[in-house]
Amino acid sequence: MNVLLVTGGAGFIGSNFVRYWRDVHPDDTVVALDALTYAGVRENVDGLPGVEFVAADIGDTDTVAEVLTEYGVDVIVNFAAESHNSLAVLDPARFFRTNVLGTQGLCEAARRVGVERFHHVSTCEVYGDLDLDTDEAFTESSPYRPRTPYNASKAGGDHVVRAYHETWDLPITITNCANNYGKFQFPEKVIPYFTTLALRDDPLPLYASTQNRREWIHAVDHCRAIDLILQRGRIGETYHVGTGVEQSIEQIADTVLGHLGKPASLKTIVPDRPGHDRRYVLDWTKIRGELGWEPQVEWAAGIAETIDWYAEHPEWWEPLRERAPVVETSAWQGRTSGAAGTAG
Repeated sequence: MNVLLVTGGAGFIGSNFVRYWRDVHPDDTVVALDALTYAGVRENVDGLPGVEFVAADIGDTDTVAEVLTEYGVDVIVNFAAESHNSLAVLDPARFFRTNVLGTQGLCEAARRVGVERFHHVSTCEVYGDLDLDTDEAFTESSPYRPRTPYNASKAGGDHVVRAYHETWDLPITITNCANNYGKFQFPEKVIPYFTTLALRDDPLPLYASTQNRREWIHAVDHCRAIDLILQRGRIGETYHVGTGVEQSIEQIADTVLGHLGKPASLKTIVPDRPGHDRRYVLDWTKIRGELGWEPQVEWAAGIAETIDWYAEHPEWWEPLRERAPVVETSAWQGRTSGAAGTAG
């Protein structure tokens, strides 16, 4: 039996991973640690069998070390991060505190206690962006060229993790992943945001660069990839987790509106966010070749299931709308209060 500490365990991908691990490895104990910022929803994991919840910040090294010791944690999977690009434009300091200094505090706790494995979850966005009219994709050896505060903070966290491996032999692996979608995603992000707006017959704000594209992966496929890396991945290595499925912001809006039977007239154009990246896509040859991983959730089925989940669970997302800290105006002047702004 293993004991896993899942940081960011009350967030979107973290809570999906907690649920996945509980189902696939029922004999293991999972400790879900989360600072419960605005995007953390404790109810996502409350009451799950074999899951313990701890409210704490990953940057609090002493507290995290105590948790690791108390529960006898073998493996850390680090999902904890500030991740909303729009908020990073308005309040970049909180992103560097969590994603760089917080990651350092977590690594230090792991080093002190001596965990068997530390897996760090990163993003495709650390590499910058790609032209819309190229077939190029990022590889594990692509240079880091972040363009936004969020991207830069995640890049800094990756460097911290690698430094702890090189300097103190912390047994790490890293994944850089495509954009995730699925249930339990906070309604500031583009798919749940557009879905919840459409359900209310409210306008869907699309950034002016409506053809900017993202690569998409279902959160459960991401969880499967991390599971496989923890079992068979090479220590010190980075693995890309992608699908090759690209969708533009406008395609996402059209899919949501079409599935819900809502009119295209709900689409409205707003000015671009500063530093709005054009395109991300990952070359995931390495994880496929070394570990045999392939995505299992087909896009059309996965996005339909996701939209339906939000339509069927307004009691989950409606209370969260007022928590979102970003309001984006036509002049792209945000403020850190009120309802969610545009996403993507």
